[in-house]
Amino acid sequence: MKKLLLHKVEQSFQTEIALPSSKSESNRALIINALAKGTDNLSNLAEARDTQTMMRLLASDDAIADVIDAGTTMRFLTAYFAVTGQQKTMTGTPRMCDRPIGILVDALRALGADIEYVKNEGYPPLNLKGFNFAGNNKIQIRGDVSSQYISALLMVAPLLPEGLVLEITGELGSKPYIEMTLKQMEAFGVSVDANWDTLTISVTPQQYTAIPYAIESDWSGASYWFSVVALSENEDAELELLGLKENSLQGDSVVTDIMSHLGVKSEYTGRGFKLTKIPAAASLEWDFTNCPDLAQTICVVATAKNIPLTLTGIESLKVKETDRVVALQNELIKFGGKLEEIETNHKYLLSSNFSLNTPQIHTYDDHRMAMAFAPLALIGDVIIEEPDVVVKSYPSFWKHLGAIVSMEEI
Repeated sequence: MKKLLLHKVEQSFQTEIALPSSKSESNRALIINALAKGTDNLSNLAEARDTQTMMRLLASDDAIADVIDAGTTMRFLTAYFAVTGQQKTMTGTPRMCDRPIGILVDALRALGADIEYVKNEGYPPLNLKGFNFAGNNKIQIRGDVSSQYISALLMVAPLLPEGLVLEITGELGSKPYIEMTLKQMEAFGVSVDANWDTLTISVTPQQYTAIPYAIESDWSGASYWFSVVALSENEDAELELLGLKENSLQGDSVVTDIMSHLGVKSEYTGRGFKLTKIPAAASLEWDFTNCPDLAQTICVVATAKNIPLTLTGIESLKVKETDRVVALQNELIKFGGKLEEIETNHKYLLSSNFSLNTPQIHTYDDHRMAMAFAPLALIGDVIIEEPDVVVKSYPSFWKHLGAIVSMEEI
């Protein structure tokens, strides 16, 4: 097993970080641009393995599309290949084939896609066998499982003979990601009618137009640098994160608000955001429904700063790269954190009696576990198992962190 020992940071730092591009924006832009028959008009695409996998599979004529562990790529390409009538077998890693996709498949079948499960009902691998419009332009889909199902359907909706009226049932999670999808669709010339009161989104039959489109830097990746500043023991610590927009499409930009309660001030500079230390609040309560990818980062910081944290809206974490709730419970306890479920599938309480004694963090094949726990090095030595998992979203993370943190393989 590969392990990385991060040594405690003793010195202060004032530096800038050239953040990677947004994986979420990149993957949507790639699908939309493919539907628009665009070629070389996208710029600043993410270096993330998920995005590189998307690019490879869009360019491939192979009958088998192996997404590896990329959930977004699996869902978006399933809809794209299905509606464009391509015959493909969609597959991935064992964990990817344990992640449900039945809700999306049911919706695509209702529209006319011929899809069969290779092994287990409701899960990859899938055989896509073509598309024959079923005469149906209105479907319902749950909003509380994965917004990626909704985004996948919306992006292909303009190509359907009668468009699509999508009725979202139940609670809607990760709404900012759906809004991101709609804004990118509109950027490529497609008009959308979204009624958030009735949770109904209507898309008429239209053509996308390929345009020059530049991807913003990644706010999810930025969150780990907020943690670095929050946990620094030097009051004059300062970072400037480059490439972030003041008015972002990305829901995780809410990290500026969350981290203001955990001791980080952020100011827009024109090039990005400058982070400096401020006093932290005594406690924090936050609903992560619209920003679930921030939960791990916030839990680590709250534990390390002994700040009681009440979390809601983290149900979707259970069906990510790993069961992130269980993973957090297992790893936080190693340095005094206790994450307890106090209302079934709804509310969690994080309490802490922080003590850091070179913990060894298991990463569960989850890139966000590695990056969320790495900033503990600002307080003491920490060991990260299987550090290469970061290639999924932020391949240059360890190189960037090396500007502040001394590290070695052990």
